Amino acid sequence: MTQPTRPLLPLLAAVLVAAAAGPVLDAGFPDKGIWPLAFVGAALILITLIGRSAWGALLVGFIGGVSFYLVHVSWTALYLGPVPWIALSVLESIFFAIGALLITLAFRFIPLVWGNRWGRLVLLPLVVAGLWTAREALVSTWPYGGFAWGRMALSQSESPFSSLVAWVGLSGLSFLMVWLIAFAIQVVREPGSLSAFTRVAVPAAAIAAVLAIPAVPIVTSGTSTIAAVQGNAKAGYFDQREPGDILMAQASATLDVVGKDVDMVVWPENGSDLDPLAVPEAAAVLDYLGAQLDAPILTGTITERDGEYFNTSLLWSSGEGALDYYDKRHPVPFGEYVPDREIWEPFAPDLIGLVAREYTPGTRDNIFNVNGVIAGISICFDIVDDALTREAVDRGAQVILAQTNNADFGRTDENQQQLAIARLRAIESSRTVVNVSTVGTSQMIAPDGRTLTEIEAFEPGSMVETVPLSNSRTPAMLYGAQIEAVVATFGLAALLIARISVARGRTTLATASGTGAPTRDQLLV
Repeated sequence: MTQPTRPLLPLLAAVLVAAAAGPVLDAGFPDKGIWPLAFVGAALILITLIGRSAWGALLVGFIGGVSFYLVHVSWTALYLGPVPWIALSVLESIFFAIGALLITLAFRFIPLVWGNRWGRLVLLPLVVAGLWTAREALVSTWPYGGFAWGRMALSQSESPFSSLVAWVGLSGLSFLMVWLIAFAIQVVREPGSLSAFTRVAVPAAAIAAVLAIPAVPIVTSGTSTIAAVQGNAKAGYFDQREPGDILMAQASATLDVVGKDVDMVVWPENGSDLDPLAVPEAAAVLDYLGAQLDAPILTGTITERDGEYFNTSLLWSSGEGALDYYDKRHPVPFGEYVPDREIWEPFAPDLIGLVAREYTPGTRDNIFNVNGVIAGISICFDIVDDALTREAVDRGAQVILAQTNNADFGRTDENQQQLAIARLRAIESSRTVVNVSTVGTSQMIAPDGRTLTEIEAFEPGSMVETVPLSNSRTPAMLYGAQIEAVVATFGLAALLIARISVARGRTTLATASGTGAPTRDQLLV
């Protein structure tokens, strides 16, 4: 058997490096957006895990997770204070710590079972990347629908690696990134006579090979002229305003579009604070604008049906009313509803009490037929859900309309982080994405990720652009879920097999020696 892996860093040094790694990793994401730092931050975390004990891995992983999430999602504290921010960061860091433990075990057991160069340089980096991806996949969907913020891939929206998402999806890109990092670490650590040039050149060649993968060809099937309007109203949860203020701000900014030949006009989530299905004055405003524009309006609003509330997007046609509607599939837990309220309310009754209206998850399909153009609809945090994007494309979406309300997060990083996700969705699906916010930054993003036009944050305005449509499906749309399942399962299965093999090897060695459990010296044989 190969000698067990020894720690590269003492525990105290590992804790300090992990604490520093979190902010470095965050700096790879918007709004700093120094994308190479995402690789550096993840590399620092992996280095701290090599050779750790189980408890040491949990500690180092937790510290690395906390130092990352406290910075990365600090925008959650803007209006609600430190409790939700710290609670979310701690919860995500617990999962991060569990993932760190699994990676530490991979560094320990894989070389013990497959101790040759193939095992160290080929298998081990693949297993580490698979385990990282498995942890991301879990926290993106569980509990309460998960929290997909902070996935490695989301740091690369404007990097040379971004085009890879059209081939392998977001989870596949995270896998490739961590594989490159783990492979580089293993090449540098590889014992023997490798020259310094080889230890640098081999990882560099791997990176070049990944970057050499060509972009998925963009196949268009026509165009559509779309207007998107950002009213810049006081749309935050705690903003002081009168009923109808948001609607009027949107209507005022929409007047700039009158006289332009457009196929549809897109308003953001909560674009009308008055439900036009229930308030005739709101319906009259939409009817008037629709008649002036000679185009349907897609607006977000809050609807009530059978005593239940929904975060809804309406397709409104002047004189006809709502032709279709979509209800947000995943209301934000502890923001738009409180899951298991009776459990959580005693811990923070004042904060939980602020969420007085419980939004019900929608069940309808997430596409609209807008005069022959099939539009995929995404409301705010829907954009982070891989499955919803795939569903819209599977149902024929030719363009994706991402309606959001970022007002509660002010001028924090949240807006830019969400915009980066929208950009990656455009590339992943090879679809134009119209990302329109109440307060911005709103952008129209081309299928290759380029910004076609934008409205600056906290400025009222409109953007009108003739955008490409597409009916094609990228490999990510066809196989992204399967890629995620395969790499995550591979990592977990390989670790399990290695652990069982090590246990059996120890049992065999102990039986052969007749002395019970093997000593450390025996394990080194």
